[in-house]
Amino acid sequence: MSLVEAKVGSVYQVTQMLVEQKILRRLEALGILEGTRIEILNRKRNGATIIKVRGARWALGSDIASGINLEDYTA
Repeated sequence: MSLVEAKVGSVYQVTQMLVEQKILRRLEALGILEGTRIEILNRKRNGATIIKVRGARWALGSDIASGINLEDYTA
């Protein structure tokens, strides 16, 4: 499932990132890589998804979030 389909309050693991190279490098600099654990905190009316990654909170627009694929996180 993509990040835009993820349930608020759940924890997932990034499995695949299908975004352009420039955005991919920026996400990696923010700590969002394949295998990273992501918690979905909120979803705004404008389509932005608020996530928590390694203790930091980030807002991602729906265009970027739709290119990030997730699976349920199992510790």
